[in-house]
Amino acid sequence: MYYAMPVVFILGIVAIALEDKIKVNKSATALFVCITLWLMLVFGSQDILVERQNPDFLQFVKQTELENFPVKDQIVRYLTEKAFVPHLGDVAQTLFFVMCSLLIVNIVDKHGGFMAISRSLRTENKRKLLWMIGLSSFFFSALLDNLAAAIVLIAVLRKLVPDHTDRMKYASIIILAANAGGSWSPIGDVTTLLLWTGGNITAWHQISHLFLPALVNLLVPLIIADFWLFKKGTKLRQISNLSADDIYIERIPNRSRIIIFWIGISSLAFVPVFQTITHLPAFMCVLIGLVFLWIYTDLMYGRINDIRESDKLRIPTLSRSVDLPTIFFFFGILMSVAALNVGGQLSLFADVLSSNIKEPYTISIISGAISSVVDNVALVAATMGMYPVVEASAAATPYMQYFVADGGFWTLLAYCAVTGGSIFIIGSATGVAVMGLEKISFGYFFKRFTPLAILGYVAGILLFLAMA
Repeated sequence: MYYAMPVVFILGIVAIALEDKIKVNKSATALFVCITLWLMLVFGSQDILVERQNPDFLQFVKQTELENFPVKDQIVRYLTEKAFVPHLGDVAQTLFFVMCSLLIVNIVDKHGGFMAISRSLRTENKRKLLWMIGLSSFFFSALLDNLAAAIVLIAVLRKLVPDHTDRMKYASIIILAANAGGSWSPIGDVTTLLLWTGGNITAWHQISHLFLPALVNLLVPLIIADFWLFKKGTKLRQISNLSADDIYIERIPNRSRIIIFWIGISSLAFVPVFQTITHLPAFMCVLIGLVFLWIYTDLMYGRINDIRESDKLRIPTLSRSVDLPTIFFFFGILMSVAALNVGGQLSLFADVLSSNIKEPYTISIISGAISSVVDNVALVAATMGMYPVVEASAAATPYMQYFVADGGFWTLLAYCAVTGGSIFIIGSATGVAVMGLEKISFGYFFKRFTPLAILGYVAGILLFLAMA
C-alpha cells in the first residue's frame, strides 16, 4: 500500500491532464483519487504507520498517552484526530475563500460593475488592445485572483472582440498575464494563498520581492506578441456594441452599481490587512464582504420594485452559479496530497530530492517546470508537506535559511509554481478555465504561446536571482 499510493496519485494526475481524451471530468477523477488514497491509508495503516514507524504517528501516541491502548485504537485516533480532521480544516479554508471570491466576482459582474472596464478597454487597434488586456489581467489577478480575473476579462473580451479567431489570441495572453499577476500577490492564486495561509511567506515580502520578476514575466511575451501576433495598424475584424446582457440591469441606479463594485473589490483587496490585524482566516474577510453585498442588494431591491426579474440578480439565485466541479477538484487534489503527507511518502520524496539536489533555488525552478503538466495546487501542497517551515532560531546553517518563513526557497516557489503553469494550457486552473470558455485546443496554445511562456518564465527567474 505504501508504494502503491503515489502510483495511484500519479495516474490520477495523468488522467486529469488527459481529460479531453478519456472523456472523464477532472473533478470526478480528483475525488476518486482522494477517496482511494484515504481508503488505502486506512486499510494499509498497519504497514504504513506501525511497521514503518511513522514518526508523526509515534509522536501522537506518546503525546496522547495511548501507548497501552490496542494498536487499532491508536490508529483510529490518529487518523481521525490528527490526520483527517486537521487537514480537512485547512482545505476547507481554501475552498471557502475560492468559492466566496468567485461568487463576489459574479455578483459584481451581474450588476454591471465591470461594464466600465469594458468601455475603458474599447478600441479597434489590435496591438493597443493586446497591451490593455495584458496589463488589466496582470493587475486584476493580483487584486482578485488569477482564475476570477480571467473569468471576468473573458466576459469583457467577448463584448470587445466578437470574432473567435482574434479572441483566442487575446484569451491566451490573459492566461499568461493572469498567472504572472497572480504570482506576486498573496491572494493572486490558490498556490500563493496556500503559502500565505500556511505561514511560508508573508504578504509584503511576496509583493516586494516578486512584483518586478512577475512584471518581466509579462512584458517579455507581450513585447514579442506585439510584433509577432499582429501587424502594425491592424484592426479588429468586428467591433461589438457594448450592452448589458440583460436589459433590466440598466434599471439599477449607477450609484448602486458603484457601491456594489467597491464592496466586492474591497472585500478581496483588504484580505491581507484583515488577516494581519485580526489573525483570522482569510476567507472570513471575503465572507464579510459577501454579507455586506447581500444586505445592500436586498435593501436595494426592496426600494426598486419595478425591476422585472430582479430575483435573477439576488444573491440566493446567483449563488447557484458557483462552479461546484472546480470546488470538488480542489478538494480532491488537496485531500489527496494530505493522504500522501500522512502516509509519509512526501517526506520520503523530500529526502530523495534533497540528497540529490542541494540547491534550493534549483528545486523551486524544477517544481515550476513540473507545474506545467502537474496541477500547481497539488505541487505546492506536496512541496509544503515535504519541506516544513524552519524556525528562524533553528536555522543554524545557510542552507536552512532558505526554508524559514519568507526564505528564498518559498519566495521563488511562489513565482515558479504560478507562472510555470502558463507553459502548457493545462498547467493551471486559469488555463483550464479559459480553455473551456474559449474552446482553445492544447495544440493551438502549445504552438503559439508555450515559447512565449517559457521566455517570460526564464526572464523572471533571472531577474529574481539578480535581485537576491
